[in-house]
Amino acid sequence: MNDSPAARLQQLFESHRLTPTQRRIAHSMVRRAADVPFLSSVELAELAGVSQPSVTRFAVALGFDGYPALRRHLREVAPASSEAGPDAYNEYQQAVHAEIENLRHLAELLADPSPVERAGRLLAASRPLLVLGLRAASSQARGFAYFAAKVHPDVRLLDEGGTMLADRIDAARRAGASALLCFALPRHPKEVVETLAYARSAGLTVVTVADSAFAPVAGHSDLLIPAAVGTGLAFDTACAPMLLGRVLLEAMCDDLPDAQARLEEFDAQAAARGLFVE
Repeated sequence: MNDSPAARLQQLFESHRLTPTQRRIAHSMVRRAADVPFLSSVELAELAGVSQPSVTRFAVALGFDGYPALRRHLREVAPASSEAGPDAYNEYQQAVHAEIENLRHLAELLADPSPVERAGRLLAASRPLLVLGLRAASSQARGFAYFAAKVHPDVRLLDEGGTMLADRIDAARRAGASALLCFALPRHPKEVVETLAYARSAGLTVVTVADSAFAPVAGHSDLLIPAAVGTGLAFDTACAPMLLGRVLLEAMCDDLPDAQARLEEFDAQAAARGLFVE
């Protein structure tokens, strides 16, 4: 486990059962780990988009007398960075810098590669492999499935909701599936939570890429790897989840002995068919 401010905050929060509002506060604090020790309760409430009393209740839920006690604790264990604030940037630059920070957090998380390596083994061993992503997460799931199909013998994409989801999970389970990879991004559809619960009841191991360790899908995932989304623009940005998906692809390839041969075969066929412009 690395000792970054964000990692220390994660450790503090993971030992408590938090409400959805409290998870939102926790997620905002992790994203701004270097700044939160010096934020007032009002500023933190504005950052998380909640009420000031919610911040006070959050501090109490963590075992502190109130928010001032929590802030004193944070100043001791997660000191703020000395870097200049974002005020000098316009809103578009701020969005880019926020994504850069999300990628930094992901890099810190990957300092311990064991969760990704475990996920790679689970995904490689599942025949077929289910990949789930609905609404905002559908593009992440579709991108992963597109590349995974070049090295994995049977990838089945679930990117449309409806009653057929359970049927397709049942069919995959009968065919030998052992794992499902889920991309879960805000706003989290209720159907994704229900589908993961059904998949686990069917005996599948659920690996999830989510925007936070406190996302609503956490309780229905066997292995959750967080990658934060950017929230500075009208629509969330998801550079970190996309990159994490490619990292999982790499880990899966490492556990597929014929992955390189499949890629070379595809390249040869693509050249023969003239698929790509030289």
